[in-house]
Amino acid sequence: MDDTPLKGWNHVPKVPLQVSPFFRWPLRPQEMLSWVWNSWFLISEKLIIVSIAFVSFYWFQPPLEETKTLAFGWIAEMYVRNLILMAVVAGGLHLYFYTFTKQGKELRYDPRPLMKNGRQFTLGGQIRDNMFWTLASGVTIWTAYEVLMFWALANGYAPMLTFAAHPVWFIALFLLIPIWESFYFYWIHRFLHVPFFYKHVHSLHHRNINVGPWSGMSMHPVEHVIFLGSVLIHWIVAAHPVHILFHLQYYTLTAATTHTGFEGLVVKDENRLALGTFHHQMHHRYFECNYGSLEIPWDKFFGSFHDGTTAANERIKERRKRMMGS
Repeated sequence: MDDTPLKGWNHVPKVPLQVSPFFRWPLRPQEMLSWVWNSWFLISEKLIIVSIAFVSFYWFQPPLEETKTLAFGWIAEMYVRNLILMAVVAGGLHLYFYTFTKQGKELRYDPRPLMKNGRQFTLGGQIRDNMFWTLASGVTIWTAYEVLMFWALANGYAPMLTFAAHPVWFIALFLLIPIWESFYFYWIHRFLHVPFFYKHVHSLHHRNINVGPWSGMSMHPVEHVIFLGSVLIHWIVAAHPVHILFHLQYYTLTAATTHTGFEGLVVKDENRLALGTFHHQMHHRYFECNYGSLEIPWDKFFGSFHDGTTAANERIKERRKRMMGS
């Protein structure tokens, strides 16, 4: 097998890319523990977003009793909070990596600059386009789902979970939400690549062949509704309000971090915070591969996995020819 790394990239991590050790045989407990540790502890996206969810809940969330009745005041409060969160995360990453180029091209996947102009983009440029769809549509629909879920919890339409009653399940749900996200994202992503939906909906996101932090939530409003609809699972699976916040913040804020275009944040010559994955970066260049994530290897199960090698690239090219009927 040819494990030669792909050409045409500024940075390629170690290939072939490996899926979660929970899905590799033989099982290696030490690798499995390391995967969990690196995913959740020390400094990680997941732990940061859990912290943001708790801060949001205790200091920037209207009381649940208040959300029983729809009112402009508390809805606007949540919208402004989400607008600020997205601006700080996506905007901060963009300023650090692209405006001030603090990391140069170290760990940057695609050597090409983001497109300043282009007729395919709303408002004539990639960054303006991405910011518009993220803030005008993405944050609005994100907030709409939060409003719906908090209203449903407050009125007893959605089941409530408390730490006092179910402490183990309360903690476990933080671990399970990203697993649910991996399953849900893969299948809706495959659905959005059906030609009709790709042409009329998903193609807006794929204007970004090279991605930046604002690209992650730059989607058609229909895609935002589908993408964030994952949270509706909590009409069945009981959750605490902080789980609702975490669920939607995990979806929206990691969309910005995973589209950063860099493998991680380098501090003192070490990658201290994992950000974008090469797995998804390749999806934006090669399209018909890597629809999911590495958490659960749905791509490997269904033949759409690109592991970053030239051999895999040839397989994906042949797969695309078959899909196109040529």
